[in-house]
Amino acid sequence: MSGEERPPRERMVYSAAQLVRSRGVSATGVRDVVAHANAPRGSFQHYFPGGKDQLVGEALAWSADYAARWVTSYGRHAESPSPSGLFAHMARQWREELTARRYERGCPMMATAAELAGGDSPVNEPLRAAAGRWEQAVVDELVRMDVPAERARGLATLMISALEGAIMLARVCRDVGRLDTVVSELAPVLDSYAG
Repeated sequence: MSGEERPPRERMVYSAAQLVRSRGVSATGVRDVVAHANAPRGSFQHYFPGGKDQLVGEALAWSADYAARWVTSYGRHAESPSPSGLFAHMARQWREELTARRYERGCPMMATAAELAGGDSPVNEPLRAAAGRWEQAVVDELVRMDVPAERARGLATLMISALEGAIMLARVCRDVGRLDTVVSELAPVLDSYAG
């Protein structure tokens, strides 16, 4: 289903995620989202009675689901799945995205956390849930590769943290080689825990 064929509500959630990725939460206005989504004027309150906070929360949930699906796609297609292969798969998506979009968009979870995580925003709960969903997908894939369950969570945290840091550095330095560096440096560590 193309973007225009999706219902207006779905288009607004998607648009919010894309705008937060490039502008941040504060600079993403409701009118911008409605225009980006090509949604009917006046439809925002109908679909999001909780206002912008609800919309951003749902955009974060969408982002987490997307990230989790990407993670789980690795195990379905890899001939010899490995923790380092999973991490390279996660980084490859960002390498392609950053190159194609000229470093314009980062991770919506990271952008939201940078602005809101230190305060008491109602968006923080959906942010925690989104981060947890992504992390759990990584944990589950690692366990499927026979990484001991007690290590899988720690490795998932390491992988996501390294990836987010590399995304940030790649955007700041306009150099996707930062992603390649973390992939190659972490590969021996990650694979040392594989069963």
